[in-house]
Amino acid sequence: MVNEHQRNQILGLLFFGVLMAALDIAIVGPALPVIQRVFTVSERLLSWVFSIYVLGNLVGTPMIAALSDRFGRRALYVLSLSGFALGSLIVALAPSFSVLLVGRLLQGLSAGGIFPVASAVIGDTFPPERRGSALGLIGAVFGIAFLIGPIIGGLLLLLGWQWLFLINLPIAAILVAFSLQLLPGRTATSSAPFDLAGLLVLGVMLSSLAYGLTELDPDAIRTGNIPFFAVGALIVAVLLIPAFITIEKRVVEPILQPSIFRSRQIWLTAALAIGAGIAESSIVFVPALLTAAHGVSSSTASFMLLPVVLAMAVGSPVSGRMLDQFGSRIVVTIGVILSGAGLVVLGALPMSIVAYYLSAIVFGIGLAILLGASLRYILLNEVPANERAAAQGLLTVTMGVGQLLGAVLVGLIAATGGGGAGGYGLAFLAIGIVMLALTFAGLGLKNRVAEKATALAHAG
Repeated sequence: MVNEHQRNQILGLLFFGVLMAALDIAIVGPALPVIQRVFTVSERLLSWVFSIYVLGNLVGTPMIAALSDRFGRRALYVLSLSGFALGSLIVALAPSFSVLLVGRLLQGLSAGGIFPVASAVIGDTFPPERRGSALGLIGAVFGIAFLIGPIIGGLLLLLGWQWLFLINLPIAAILVAFSLQLLPGRTATSSAPFDLAGLLVLGVMLSSLAYGLTELDPDAIRTGNIPFFAVGALIVAVLLIPAFITIEKRVVEPILQPSIFRSRQIWLTAALAIGAGIAESSIVFVPALLTAAHGVSSSTASFMLLPVVLAMAVGSPVSGRMLDQFGSRIVVTIGVILSGAGLVVLGALPMSIVAYYLSAIVFGIGLAILLGASLRYILLNEVPANERAAAQGLLTVTMGVGQLLGAVLVGLIAATGGGGAGGYGLAFLAIGIVMLALTFAGLGLKNRVAEKATALAHAG
């Protein structure tokens, strides 16, 4: 039995593990111009420093999450931290751009296990009435990372771009040592064969989906130049879905339990996660809107994102405490309405500075609720202990799909609308309307009484 002091220690360990992975996303930006100059690559190739990390994350998440349900949280959390450190070392010592991308891929694969396994550990060690607060604190990590990441990145860049990645090595070593000491080991054994076929098909399916969505060029589509490799990858991903479902129904212990999808709560949460991912990806395009609408520089436009980041950093822990008190239906519905309303204001109203900052704060709070604790809280309560990490992995994958899809949608709608402030305004308005429509999904979630009953039935 885990006591209060041990829970706090575990929460601190998980917090810093997720922070390390989140900071890697936030601090890599300052290194990109240097990497481009050192390896003499085009901007198109340089974008794969981000894209291959996302691809690895999308594939690694369900794989590591499912393995942790079978082999224990401690082993897979340690493996994820170690793999992340090894990937960081490969990037820092890379003799060529290809090797650097291999390191980024390993980082993405490993990071795919850190957050889902951390969420599952919270479900294993915290009682249902405390899970919201714990998840809210972990969710706040991403807001904190984007606040301090550029500062840390700028300082480390003075020592050389490699130090943005080498800094992960001592941090990972300390976290591994504490993980071996604090995290619970394997609690269950199984003699059933491992679902290797399901794992391979799922990996190919998600890789094809990630590649296809990443390589879809909205400008090319608008002019009728169809990217056939990207479309082909998407077709492969769709064709593999029935094959994956057939495999999972036949094996004794599947990577992803088909029974998970018998719950309407799970389907609603997946829809909300895709919407949250689409809304999150739209943040990337806000500086382009500000530059077009107000004529500010790119750096000034980036600083103008600060209200969104601050709202997310504050909103996540607050919404976590609200989950423990009011349940997910009320909190999620508020999050969907706020994020949708913020985007609608951003896209529909005349772009004054006051209107922008108002919409940024509202949008940031709404997004903090959806990305921070609420959706993970639902899944911790909805599935039994031996499926917690797999369910968290499913949530991360659906959010990742939403992020990739959102980037394509914003680019396509903005280009169709003529680009500039008008085009991006139209894109934000369209995504805001989609988010407001998801209010019905939020209202369809279980009420507080039913949610608590389900959590107690799955306690353990």
